[in-house]
This record gives sequence, structure tokens and C-alpha cells, in this order.
Amino acid sequence: MEAPEPTFVDDRLAHWASVSPDGDCMTYGQRTWTWAQFHDRVRRVAGGLRDLGVGRGDMVAFLDKNHPACVELSLGAGLVGAANAVVNWRLAGEEVGFTLNDCGAKVLVVGSELMPAIEAIRGDLPHVTRVIEVTTDGAPGDPYEEWLTTATPADPDPARTADDTCLVLYSSGTTGRPKGVMLTHRNFVRHTVASHDGWDFEPGDKNLVAMPLFHVGGSSYVLFGLHDGIPSVMTREPDGMSLAGAIMQGANRMFLVPAVLAQVIQSGPQGVEMFSRLKSFTYGAAPMPPPLLRAAMKTWPDMDLMQVYGLTEVCGVATHLLPDEHRRAEAEGHPERLLSAGRALPGMEVRIVDIGTLEDVPTGDPGEIWLRSEQVMKGFLGRPEETRKVVTEDGWFRTGDIGRIDADGFVYVEDRLKDMIISGGENIYSPEVERVLAEHPAVLECAVVGVPDETWGESVRAYVALKPETAATEDDVIAFCRERLAHFKCPRSVVFLGALPRNPTGKVLKRDLRPAQV
Repeated sequence: MEAPEPTFVDDRLAHWASVSPDGDCMTYGQRTWTWAQFHDRVRRVAGGLRDLGVGRGDMVAFLDKNHPACVELSLGAGLVGAANAVVNWRLAGEEVGFTLNDCGAKVLVVGSELMPAIEAIRGDLPHVTRVIEVTTDGAPGDPYEEWLTTATPADPDPARTADDTCLVLYSSGTTGRPKGVMLTHRNFVRHTVASHDGWDFEPGDKNLVAMPLFHVGGSSYVLFGLHDGIPSVMTREPDGMSLAGAIMQGANRMFLVPAVLAQVIQSGPQGVEMFSRLKSFTYGAAPMPPPLLRAAMKTWPDMDLMQVYGLTEVCGVATHLLPDEHRRAEAEGHPERLLSAGRALPGMEVRIVDIGTLEDVPTGDPGEIWLRSEQVMKGFLGRPEETRKVVTEDGWFRTGDIGRIDADGFVYVEDRLKDMIISGGENIYSPEVERVLAEHPAVLECAVVGVPDETWGESVRAYVALKPETAATEDDVIAFCRERLAHFKCPRSVVFLGALPRNPTGKVLKRDLRPAQV
């Protein structure tokens, strides 16, 4: 029986619960739920929320590491026309308080580990009328499980629409306070369908959900298995032991940051053999250094590699470099395509725009990447003026990324607009310099930022972490770059670190490097 086209994020779950009620849907630790069981839990969440006065247009929130309860809360809130704001569990107490007050959540589901943080700020959360604790293992006495048990399953609110917000994810807040990105049912359904190319799920496959659910890479990716009727294995965190355990449980499809592959290769034969069980590894949220990509393709020749580029504001993926494009790039005489972010998803329009004139630039020239699709967010929660700054009247989203498109439609992401270095009037794109640095035999990881320069306005500084048992000096690194880049693009200074600072999704935190620039 062919699954019907979905309108809401919960439609496919209801379908699989009907046609395959006893099949495995979700595994988490030692617990597994069938499609019928998971659907029943989602409907109970919806009923429980209604009993607590949550309805269409309202907000609930989730604060914990990865847990199926977050997915249940998102889908259950969606059933009643409400939305779930997934809070970054790594935030400090004051930051958590800001997020919860900004979204106006009425109900908060919070993990046991984080309850002390909530208790410390409980008096500063005027909108939260109910806090429900959830434990990791769902042992007897788990308040969340008791709440579900006593709730009456609810059917979808007939008044809800595909354009109702169902999830709110907060931006990283690199400048000022983070903003809540409102994503709708339509956004998620379009994203799930459009980004489906290259996955080719087959009977027996299992989807590994390891990216944090407060990140779009987690909350959008978990819908893939629900859409296709494929079981998912969720890990609490994306650490080595958890990933290995999930693979041992049969998970063979994975989306994570490139740094994971580097760690596996360095871990030795046992880790490499474990990952050889994967059918596909999709990477994104950070660029893949060319040496690592080549090493991964050589180490796992039978594993599909797929790169994705996107943003929270477009519900996740905007472009992808498909597995066959990885394999054909060098054979067809286009090795540079391995450095691209691939081509636009079906239904995704891409423009490259001059940041001064706002006119399209010629093919191959750099400019700001603009995107238009049904995936584009509804807007920033409570910030219409901020929304208008990045979404045009005719629906184009201004990404703030600098990139170019070649004649065949391959998109190359050069830099963040705010991270572009201007030295002596020349634009320098940090990924170009970082790609050269990554080729140095002693460099494990690197990041490039602009620092004040009395003569040139800005100059290039490289932050470098070296591979174990290797050595390099500042002069060595600069000389290596000067053999491969125009001198104005090369670092004028190099700072050696034990490791680069990263956020939970693997992105290098350049803002944590910049304070050391003065």
C-alpha cells in the first residue's frame, strides 16, 4: 500500500501505525516502541496538553538531551495546533530562562538531570504553568510516563492548518540574543519530501538519530524514518560509545558532522570496521576538509557519502551533493565538485546576489546566497522587523552566506558574510584558506578569522590544532600557505591550540577565538 502524501508532520506516523502497527518504530536505550505504541503516545501527549489548557497557537517547551519524549511532544503539540520550542540543554540558567520566557511556553518537559537548573529559575518563568519531569530510562515513578498513562488520546484539531507553527528552534545567538525560528507543518513536510533524494531506504534499514534535537539537523532528520516507515535508533548524545551501540543494534543510516569521521579513522581498525556497517553517512553543519573526505572515501569505498548545506531558517537542507556525485566527481574531471555543497533540492530556488546592488551576479561570481522554497520559515518568533531583514516580500531568504554557483548548478559556500575578511580592499573567504591549511601534513583542524591590522584594516589569523606526534611552527604554516595561495590571503599569524572550540553540533565557534585577537 502506497503511503499517502502528508500534510502534517504526524500524518505518516498515523499511516504506519495503521498499516504496520507491530513493526518497530523507535529504539532508545533498552526500550523499543512499535508504530502503534508510538502513535498512541503522541495522541496521549496531545490529550494531556489539551487537559492542561494548551491549544492552537500555544507553545510548549522541551529541555533535555536527546529523548523520544521530545519527538512525542513536538508531534503531540502539532496535533492540537500548538508548537514545541526545543531548548538547547547546554545553555546556562539565565539563557534557559530567556528562551522559555521569549517563547511563552505554558508546559515544560524537562529531563531529570536538568531539573535543578529549572528549580533555580522557576520563579522567573511566569508563563510556565506546569513542569513535567522525564527520566532517561522511564523507570517506575517517571512523572512523564505517569502523565501519559492518565491522559486520554486525542485526535487532531480540525481547525489546524499546514501553515501553523509546529516547532520553534533558537538560533545560536552569535550576535545578541538568540531568535526563535518558527517552522510550520508545511515547512517540514516539504523538507522531508524534497531532501529524500539519495537516501533510498530499504527494508531492514534503521535510521540513527544522534544529532541534538534542539538543532534542525536532529529535529528534521528524525522525521525521515517516520516518513518512510523505517525504524529509528536514537542516542542520548553523539559520543563514540553511543554510536557504536546504535550500529550494533542495526542502525545503518547516519547524519552527523564531519569531525565524527575523523575521530573514527583515528580510533583505529576497530572503529573503522564498526563504521563499515553503515550504508550511508550524510554530513553537514560544518565543512568536510578535503583530506578527510578523500580519506573517508578510501576507507569506506562501499559507503554512500552525502553532503548537505542548509540553515534552520529553511528547515534544514537546501542543497545536497549526492552519493553518485561524490563518486563521479574525479572520474568526470571535476574534482572541485567535492568541495561544493551540491545542487539545490527539488523546489528550492537559489540566487547569488551582489550585497551592494542586490542584483544577481554572473555565473561563477561570489555573492550572498538567497533561497526561496516552501521550506522557508514562517519568521522569527515575536520579531517581525528582524524577519523582514532576512525574508523579502517575494519570499527570498537572505542566508548571510557568501557563495557562488557554477554553470552546472553546483553551489559553493565560501564564507559567512559576517566572517568575510577584508584586507587592503581584497575580500578573503576563510574556507578557501582553511582548505589549504587542512592539507598541511601536521594540521588536524584549523579555523581562520580576521584580526585588526593598522595597515590593511584586517589581516588573516589561523588557529591550528596539530595531529598527535607532529610538529609545526608559525613560519612553517605560513610558508606552506604561500606556496598555494596569493600572499594577501595567507595568514600573517598562527595560534596553536590543543583543540578548536566547537558547539554541540560540531561547528567551530569562531566567536570564542576572536576575543584573543586584541
